[in-house]
Amino acid sequence: DTNVAQYLWLRLLASANKNLCCVGDDDQSIYGWRGAEVGNILRFETDYPGAKTVRLEENYRSTGHILAAASSLIAKNENRLGKTLYTSTGDGNKLLVSGYWDGQDEARNVASKIEGHLKEGFDLNQIAVLVRAGFQTREFEERFLAIGLPYRVVGTRFYERAEIRDAMAYLRLINQPADDLAFERIINTPKRGLGPATLQVIHQLARGRDMPLLAAAGALADSDELKPQARRTLSAFCAQMARWYQQKDSLPPAEFAQMVLDESGYTEMWQKDKSPDSPGRLENLKELISAIEDFDTLGGFLEHISLVMDNETTPQEGEVTLMTLHAAKGLEFDMVFLPGWEDGIFPSQRTLDESGGAGLEEERRLAYVGLTRARRQVCISFAANRRVHGLWQSSIPSRFVGELPARHIDEDMAQGLSFGQVEPVLVGTLAERAGQPGYGPGWKRLASRQNNLSSAPERDRDGWLPQSGKHDFKLGERVFHQKFGMGSVEAMEADKLEIQFDKAGLKKVVASFVTRGDEID
Repeated sequence: DTNVAQYLWLRLLASANKNLCCVGDDDQSIYGWRGAEVGNILRFETDYPGAKTVRLEENYRSTGHILAAASSLIAKNENRLGKTLYTSTGDGNKLLVSGYWDGQDEARNVASKIEGHLKEGFDLNQIAVLVRAGFQTREFEERFLAIGLPYRVVGTRFYERAEIRDAMAYLRLINQPADDLAFERIINTPKRGLGPATLQVIHQLARGRDMPLLAAAGALADSDELKPQARRTLSAFCAQMARWYQQKDSLPPAEFAQMVLDESGYTEMWQKDKSPDSPGRLENLKELISAIEDFDTLGGFLEHISLVMDNETTPQEGEVTLMTLHAAKGLEFDMVFLPGWEDGIFPSQRTLDESGGAGLEEERRLAYVGLTRARRQVCISFAANRRVHGLWQSSIPSRFVGELPARHIDEDMAQGLSFGQVEPVLVGTLAERAGQPGYGPGWKRLASRQNNLSSAPERDRDGWLPQSGKHDFKLGERVFHQKFGMGSVEAMEADKLEIQFDKAGLKKVVASFVTRGDEID
């Protein structure tokens, strides 16, 4: 996990006598997104001819089934040194792969399994739920709180994350204009150019007249107490809040919340932010909108969140650990749950779009890290449907699920679901569903893909999505991308295309992830 500069610096320090000892596992290099370069360890023996390599191949943590499944998965990567791991702990339990109909069903069942183990005397400290991205913790947190299951989040709990607290403050102030804490949090978020002196005058007027801060801001906007620019800013803010207050009951709450985040400039603030955290913050905001979709009114959602926060479990001796896969590196647990193994989530679609084949290999290394955190039991799960912006979208099990050897796996599928090498009965079921009313393009794509997989040669069924390679797209050609929609090819470089999308703007994507526009119905 060293970056290029660190490696070059190390070479300079050791250049005189070459006294250098390095320890590492190329299969666990998972920080490429922050500059780590797996090539450093891959070319070490080339840079230091004659270096002695000591292979540490006995694994003292995981059982045989876990180790064999993880080794088979990581063997799909081409850029690795390779090793043959073994263990003397016995085969143990096979990996359990479960399919559920949606994310809430997945969270309910994971919680139910944990409760079952708790009744058997299992130590909660030895159970972890490891997710690919931070936004995935929300449904598990809410479920654990609902049933009183003690847990801890490594990092920050979903509703305590800064961007979620900001968004909630907007909604709280709109719903209750006298909420001074909410006003203080958002009056300058995003930046509106209101300095400390202006905010102090607002507070002084509010205290003097015993009125809410928002009302004081409105009064000052119509007075000569402040400079013209500050008055204009406050006037625009108060008018915007008044308009939203009038609209809050006339729109579906999720649609209304999205409108507020967009019109306030809050979404744009994070879209323009160049920090590595900004994509995750935007994903969390999307997950917040998904949470609001379960409610008929804005007030009902805010009341629910208030109850959720009040119901937070107090720290106890035994707690389930909820964390991202990146944060789990170096840790170990008796039982590991790995939810959300669906294409687009894991492997991450953003990583595939930005990094192509190299990104896919790093995602596979991340899956390897997740599997090898477990000593005794691994439970992988995926959901067939996810709700995105009010619409149910069908999901496809991660290609990583299909890369796990069947002899090391037990299945626990909801009726009609499967993975990997598709059973004929499933193909028929999906095809029948795809033709019925209410099943959209997602089901048609899934049924078509399953049919193609079931008739494909064995060597072509290792992955569920096309691998990077040569293409025959032409400049100016109209193409379709599952995430960005229709667009035109503007430039080409090896296996990557620069495409001007009609709605998403200019993006660089891997050629194998787009299809010709004339092939779209």
